[in-house]
Amino acid sequence: MSESHPALTQQELKQAAAVYAVDTFIHSDMHVGLGSGSTAELFIEELGRRAQAGILTGLVTVSSSEKSADLARSFGLEVKALDDINLLDVTVDGADEIETSTFALTKGRGGALLREKLVAAASTLEVIIADESKLVSQLGEKMPIPVETTPFGWSHTAKRLQALGGEPVLRMVGDKPYLTDGENYVLDCRFPPITDAKALATAIKGLIGVVEHGLFIDIAGRVVIAGKNGVYELEKAG
Repeated sequence: MSESHPALTQQELKQAAAVYAVDTFIHSDMHVGLGSGSTAELFIEELGRRAQAGILTGLVTVSSSEKSADLARSFGLEVKALDDINLLDVTVDGADEIETSTFALTKGRGGALLREKLVAAASTLEVIIADESKLVSQLGEKMPIPVETTPFGWSHTAKRLQALGGEPVLRMVGDKPYLTDGENYVLDCRFPPITDAKALATAIKGLIGVVEHGLFIDIAGRVVIAGKNGVYELEKAG
């Protein structure tokens, strides 16, 4: 009679993906981009533990948020500004949604969407790590699209998003608007099923008052998924 094992928790699944990413994509003397959010933090912790143990040496990191930078420094990792690095070898980050056929992503629930995009754009390879709950057939199925906006005139920007078919809600912390590291607001915007993420991304970015949005198109190079049957790399359609 086979022995049954309890299912892994979501936290354990994300941890497994983080370990896989370090094993597969990181070696000593690399320039590594650090993502933001709970899954990216597990990667940073795994990276930091191996650096502290002397398994990985000579790492230079660039963080997409102040929170991730502080975590990296707590492990003794060197953190530099993006402008001090010509090119990152790899960036490892999480995602809120992953469109399985295209690797298009929804990101930014942690509020670092602008800096995450800047770090990704400076990277030779962007690796996304997640558990299976983040997989969707179309973006917007589970999560609203975060849109970073200027505080000045944000309600007018919200109306422009409504004209695109969205339902924007100003993100709050208590009774005050949430502020990004760049001191901007975030509008969490639900849309009808997104059949053309690239077209929507272009339309949102063209709106006056929009700083950046959480649609990450043609950015992910590899996608690592932890599921009930283990850790695997997602294959892009076509």
